[in-house]
Amino acid sequence: MTRSRRSLLALLSALGPLALAAVRPGAGQAAPTTAPVPGPAAGPAGGGTTTPPGAPPAAARPPAAPVSITLQLKWVPQAQFAGYYVALDAGLYAEERLDVTLLPVGPDVGAEPQVAGGQADFGVGWGASLLAARDRGLPLVAVGQIFQSSGLLLVSRKAAGIARPEDLRGKRVGVWYGGNEYEFLALMDKLGYEPHRDLDVIEQGFSMDPFLDGELDAASATTYNEYQLVLEAGLAPEELNVINYTDEGVGMLEDNLFTTEDTMAHRADVVRRFVRASVRGWQRAVADEPLAVDTVMKYVEPGSTTADHQARMMGEVAKLVVPPGWSADQIGVTDAQRFRRTADIALRFGVISRPADPARSYTNAFVA
Repeated sequence: MTRSRRSLLALLSALGPLALAAVRPGAGQAAPTTAPVPGPAAGPAGGGTTTPPGAPPAAARPPAAPVSITLQLKWVPQAQFAGYYVALDAGLYAEERLDVTLLPVGPDVGAEPQVAGGQADFGVGWGASLLAARDRGLPLVAVGQIFQSSGLLLVSRKAAGIARPEDLRGKRVGVWYGGNEYEFLALMDKLGYEPHRDLDVIEQGFSMDPFLDGELDAASATTYNEYQLVLEAGLAPEELNVINYTDEGVGMLEDNLFTTEDTMAHRADVVRRFVRASVRGWQRAVADEPLAVDTVMKYVEPGSTTADHQARMMGEVAKLVVPPGWSADQIGVTDAQRFRRTADIALRFGVISRPADPARSYTNAFVA
């Protein structure tokens, strides 16, 4: 495979949450994804009627129109978002009378401003970026927590001599921005390093080619995507050093489901239905990973990824959605202790300027 082909495939398959590389509407970006909404469900069993006196018979009334909903993802279609694609493809949103569109994200577009600005009803974001957005005054609330821990890493070749975080001094380090830089910045604050003085910080796209070609000493990666791409490129785990942000005490909650305070207050029933269907989608995805992969592959850009890569991604994503000690029934729940740890790290290392208010930052009220 040529370098340019490898770069293109890595770019389009990569994660994005993040300050991303080149997928723009009209320029190869995956189109918004929707699924048809079925007809109305059957009425209550057991005879009898629920038709108010004087109202036309149910058969004479048109079914209630489905509610149109947009969900802003963090990147292009991939197993990171498998639960939403399963919910869409299996008709779980349609069962809730929701007509859902999944919006891929392009470079330098964060889900938080999209939702706050009304371009989407819900978004997928990371805990730190949601807290930072609230700290800037954006009225956003997490209504479901999907990933229960961080999957973010810094990966380097052993030859680069980065065996521990302190060894990053003076190195060329690739960092994702666009809301994904906060764990790195927290690590720098912990070490007492000034990123652009003590390191050569390079804004990283979502191709791993600069790392594979030796242009970066250390690169940002997730357990479920970019690290897998490095292994697929031929490097063995024994040839690599990994700095795990969680192990270093600065790992924060990642993929959540959020909306605005106004939507939560005035469209509570819609929020409840959307969260319920999304959680069901995630429960199916982690229970049947091959099904999840097959579903995701229906929506990816042709030639951008492989089923094998998505299968590896799904396996790692499932570990974040249902970690040890967690159950499928708890998918979507925000754990108070995990949230507090994320908020404390964010405050301690300057991600936010004042303590986060848990009661205003997240709710479990919509998780069935």
